[in-house]
Amino acid sequence: MTSAAPKKKGPGHEHQFINAQGSEVKTRDEAFAVQRDVSAEALQVTQKMALHNQALTFDMEVNYNPNTNVVTGGRITSGICGAPWDITGGSIGSSLRIDAKRPGTGGNCAETVTIIGQFQVPLSYRGTYGFNGQSTSFNHTTQIVC
Repeated sequence: MTSAAPKKKGPGHEHQFINAQGSEVKTRDEAFAVQRDVSAEALQVTQKMALHNQALTFDMEVNYNPNTNVVTGGRITSGICGAPWDITGGSIGSSLRIDAKRPGTGGNCAETVTIIGQFQVPLSYRGTYGFNGQSTSFNHTTQIVC
């Protein structure tokens, strides 16, 4: 959080302004300005997740922006026909949506998967998933792996 910490009052003392990164800046406007020098790495984290459907488990590494909860990529690394699959988008928060595509074409595997769910305690999502444009074909519980 950006703050304006007052210095000691008196002659020759002014306010001290601190920005969201903890750096001292000259003005209040600079303290509350959007930070331009934040690296892309700071806007993406990777969360390991495991989708369980009584008979199988999909292991996933989901990349997302923790400030917006937008899924930016990742992989379904095992458990799905033709693994690994590329995660192409979605969101993670109070609800979950993960869209993924199998690299390459042909074969006996589906081309896309859509996973949807609602957050529940302990740290998991309960919902459905489906292939090739469907999202309600199979039930799942997807755990957040800590």
